[in-house]
Amino acid sequence: MRGFSDDERKRIQTRLIEAGRMLFSRFGIGKTTIADLTSEVGIGTSTFYQFYDSKEELYLAVLEDEGEDIAERMAAEGFLELDDPQETVVQFLRFVMDEIETNPLTRQLLIEDNIERIRDQQSESDRQTEQQQDIDFVLSFLGPFIEDGRLYGEDPETIASAVVSIPYLTLHQEDIGTERYPAVRDLVIESFARGLVRDTTDH
Repeated sequence: MRGFSDDERKRIQTRLIEAGRMLFSRFGIGKTTIADLTSEVGIGTSTFYQFYDSKEELYLAVLEDEGEDIAERMAAEGFLELDDPQETVVQFLRFVMDEIETNPLTRQLLIEDNIERIRDQQSESDRQTEQQQDIDFVLSFLGPFIEDGRLYGEDPETIASAVVSIPYLTLHQEDIGTERYPAVRDLVIESFARGLVRDTTDH
Protein backbone atom coordinates (compact mmCIF):
# COMPACT_ATOMS: atom_id res chain seq x y z
CA MET A 1 0.00 0.00 0.00
CA ARG A 2 1.63 3.16 -1.17
CA GLY A 3 1.72 6.20 1.03
CA PHE A 4 0.41 9.65 0.17
CA SER A 5 2.31 12.89 -0.01
CA ASP A 6 1.16 15.72 2.25
CA ASP A 7 -0.51 17.41 -0.72
CA GLU A 8 -2.32 14.20 -1.70
CA ARG A 9 -3.52 13.65 1.85
CA LYS A 10 -4.79 17.20 2.08
CA ARG A 11 -6.57 16.88 -1.27
CA ILE A 12 -8.23 13.56 -0.36
CA GLN A 13 -9.27 14.84 3.04
CA THR A 14 -10.78 17.97 1.49
CA ARG A 15 -12.70 15.86 -1.04
CA LEU A 16 -13.96 13.52 1.69
CA ILE A 17 -15.29 16.48 3.66
CA GLU A 18 -16.94 17.89 0.54
CA ALA A 19 -18.48 14.50 -0.29
CA GLY A 20 -19.58 14.07 3.31
CA ARG A 21 -21.24 17.49 3.37
CA MET A 22 -23.17 16.71 0.18
CA LEU A 23 -24.22 13.15 1.03
CA PHE A 24 -24.93 13.69 4.72
CA SER A 25 -27.00 16.77 3.89
CA ARG A 26 -29.01 14.87 1.29
CA PHE A 27 -29.38 11.43 2.85
CA GLY A 28 -28.30 11.71 6.47
CA ILE A 29 -25.77 9.58 8.32
CA GLY A 30 -27.83 6.42 8.48
CA LYS A 31 -28.44 6.13 4.74
CA THR A 32 -24.96 7.23 3.68
CA THR A 33 -22.47 4.37 3.43
CA ILE A 34 -18.72 4.45 3.37
CA ALA A 35 -18.98 3.00 -0.15
CA ASP A 36 -21.05 6.05 -1.16
CA LEU A 37 -18.36 8.35 0.22
CA THR A 38 -15.41 6.53 -1.35
CA SER A 39 -17.21 6.25 -4.70
CA GLU A 40 -17.81 10.00 -4.71
CA VAL A 41 -14.13 10.69 -4.02
CA GLY A 42 -12.73 7.90 -6.18
CA ILE A 43 -10.80 6.06 -3.48
CA GLY A 44 -10.95 2.60 -1.93
CA THR A 45 -12.41 1.68 1.43
CA SER A 46 -8.97 0.97 2.87
CA THR A 47 -7.92 4.50 1.90
CA PHE A 48 -10.94 5.96 3.70
CA TYR A 49 -9.82 4.27 6.91
CA GLN A 50 -6.43 5.92 6.63
CA PHE A 51 -8.24 9.21 7.26
CA TYR A 52 -11.26 8.37 9.44
CA ASP A 53 -12.21 5.46 11.68
CA SER A 54 -15.90 5.74 10.77
CA LYS A 55 -18.40 7.78 8.81
CA GLU A 56 -19.47 9.32 12.14
CA GLU A 57 -15.93 10.63 12.64
CA LEU A 58 -16.08 12.13 9.13
CA TYR A 59 -19.41 13.71 10.04
CA LEU A 60 -17.78 15.41 13.03
CA ALA A 61 -15.06 16.73 10.72
CA VAL A 62 -17.72 18.03 8.32
CA LEU A 63 -19.53 19.74 11.22
CA GLU A 64 -16.28 21.34 12.38
CA ASP A 65 -15.61 22.63 8.87
CA GLU A 66 -19.19 23.87 8.62
CA GLY A 67 -18.82 25.60 11.99
CA GLU A 68 -15.88 27.61 10.68
CA ASP A 69 -17.96 28.74 7.70
CA ILE A 70 -20.84 29.71 9.97
CA ALA A 71 -18.53 31.70 12.25
CA GLU A 72 -17.22 33.64 9.25
CA ARG A 73 -20.73 34.44 8.05
CA MET A 74 -21.75 35.45 11.55
CA ALA A 75 -18.82 37.85 11.78
CA ALA A 76 -19.75 39.28 8.38
CA GLU A 77 -23.25 40.13 9.66
CA GLY A 78 -21.68 42.67 12.02
CA PHE A 79 -24.12 42.24 14.92
CA LEU A 80 -21.37 40.85 17.16
CA GLU A 81 -19.86 44.34 17.18
CA LEU A 82 -23.04 46.17 18.26
CA ASP A 83 -22.97 48.26 21.43
CA ASP A 84 -26.52 47.22 22.36
CA PRO A 85 -26.41 44.03 24.48
CA GLN A 86 -30.10 43.20 24.03
CA GLU A 87 -29.96 43.52 20.25
CA THR A 88 -26.70 41.56 20.17
CA VAL A 89 -28.28 38.65 22.03
CA VAL A 90 -31.42 38.76 19.86
CA GLN A 91 -29.51 38.84 16.59
CA PHE A 92 -27.10 36.12 17.71
CA LEU A 93 -29.88 33.76 18.76
CA ARG A 94 -31.87 34.41 15.59
CA PHE A 95 -28.83 33.71 13.46
CA VAL A 96 -27.97 30.47 15.27
CA MET A 97 -31.54 29.18 15.29
CA ASP A 98 -32.11 30.10 11.65
CA GLU A 99 -28.95 28.18 10.83
CA ILE A 100 -30.07 25.11 12.76
CA GLU A 101 -33.52 25.20 11.16
CA THR A 102 -32.42 25.74 7.55
CA ASN A 103 -28.95 24.21 7.18
CA PRO A 104 -29.46 20.78 5.54
CA LEU A 105 -26.53 19.30 7.41
CA THR A 106 -27.79 20.21 10.87
CA ARG A 107 -31.40 19.48 9.87
CA GLN A 108 -30.46 15.91 8.96
CA LEU A 109 -28.74 15.54 12.32
CA LEU A 110 -31.89 16.67 14.13
CA ILE A 111 -34.44 14.98 11.90
CA GLU A 112 -32.73 11.60 12.05
CA ASP A 113 -32.20 11.89 15.79
CA ASN A 114 -28.51 11.09 15.39
CA ILE A 115 -27.23 13.43 18.07
CA GLU A 116 -26.58 10.54 20.46
CA ARG A 117 -24.97 8.55 17.66
CA ILE A 118 -22.52 11.37 17.06
CA ARG A 119 -21.92 11.96 20.75
CA ASP A 120 -21.02 8.29 21.15
CA GLN A 121 -18.03 9.00 18.91
CA GLN A 122 -16.78 11.65 21.32
CA SER A 123 -15.06 11.15 24.63
CA GLU A 124 -16.33 13.00 27.69
CA SER A 125 -13.27 15.20 27.41
CA ASP A 126 -14.13 16.02 23.78
CA ARG A 127 -17.69 16.94 24.73
CA GLN A 128 -16.51 19.16 27.56
CA THR A 129 -14.02 20.85 25.24
CA GLU A 130 -16.77 21.49 22.69
CA GLN A 131 -19.05 22.94 25.36
CA GLN A 132 -16.27 25.21 26.62
CA GLN A 133 -15.57 26.40 23.08
CA ASP A 134 -19.22 27.43 22.72
CA ILE A 135 -19.08 29.29 26.04
CA ASP A 136 -15.80 31.00 25.12
CA PHE A 137 -17.22 32.11 21.78
CA VAL A 138 -20.26 33.73 23.42
CA LEU A 139 -18.03 35.42 25.99
CA SER A 140 -15.88 36.81 23.16
CA PHE A 141 -18.66 39.27 22.29
CA LEU A 142 -20.76 39.40 25.48
CA GLY A 143 -17.77 39.72 27.81
CA PRO A 144 -17.59 43.54 27.62
CA PHE A 145 -21.32 43.83 28.46
CA ILE A 146 -20.82 41.55 31.46
CA GLU A 147 -17.77 43.47 32.65
CA ASP A 148 -19.55 46.82 32.59
CA GLY A 149 -22.58 45.42 34.40
CA ARG A 150 -25.09 45.61 31.57
CA LEU A 151 -26.10 41.95 31.91
CA TYR A 152 -27.63 40.24 34.93
CA GLY A 153 -25.62 37.51 36.61
CA GLU A 154 -22.39 37.27 38.53
CA ASP A 155 -20.70 34.36 36.75
CA PRO A 156 -19.80 35.03 33.08
CA GLU A 157 -19.76 31.34 32.14
CA THR A 158 -23.24 30.84 33.59
CA ILE A 159 -24.51 33.76 31.52
CA ALA A 160 -22.86 32.36 28.38
CA SER A 161 -24.22 28.87 29.11
CA ALA A 162 -27.72 30.32 29.41
CA VAL A 163 -27.36 31.94 25.97
CA VAL A 164 -26.02 28.70 24.48
CA SER A 165 -28.98 26.75 25.89
CA ILE A 166 -31.70 28.76 24.10
CA PRO A 167 -31.12 27.29 20.59
CA TYR A 168 -31.98 23.84 21.97
CA LEU A 169 -35.58 24.99 21.62
CA THR A 170 -35.23 24.01 17.96
CA LEU A 171 -35.20 20.35 19.04
CA HIS A 172 -38.82 20.68 20.20
CA GLN A 173 -40.58 22.09 17.16
CA GLU A 174 -42.94 19.12 16.91
CA ASP A 175 -43.66 19.21 20.64
CA ILE A 176 -44.58 22.90 20.40
CA GLY A 177 -46.40 22.53 17.09
CA THR A 178 -44.93 23.48 13.73
CA GLU A 179 -47.45 26.27 13.14
CA ARG A 180 -46.99 27.82 16.56
CA TYR A 181 -43.25 27.31 16.80
CA PRO A 182 -42.08 30.49 14.93
CA ALA A 183 -44.07 32.78 17.24
CA VAL A 184 -42.93 30.84 20.31
CA ARG A 185 -39.32 31.02 19.16
CA ASP A 186 -39.47 34.78 18.65
CA LEU A 187 -41.16 35.31 22.02
CA VAL A 188 -38.54 33.20 23.83
CA ILE A 189 -35.66 35.04 22.13
CA GLU A 190 -37.07 38.50 22.79
CA SER A 191 -38.09 37.72 26.38
CA PHE A 192 -34.78 36.08 27.22
CA ALA A 193 -32.73 38.94 25.76
CA ARG A 194 -34.84 41.58 27.50
CA GLY A 195 -34.61 39.77 30.83
CA LEU A 196 -30.87 39.27 30.56
CA VAL A 197 -30.11 42.96 30.08
CA ARG A 198 -30.13 45.40 32.97
CA ASP A 199 -32.24 48.52 32.57
CA THR A 200 -29.77 51.15 31.36
CA THR A 201 -31.77 53.85 33.15
CA ASP A 202 -30.45 52.38 36.41
CA HIS A 203 -26.93 53.59 35.48
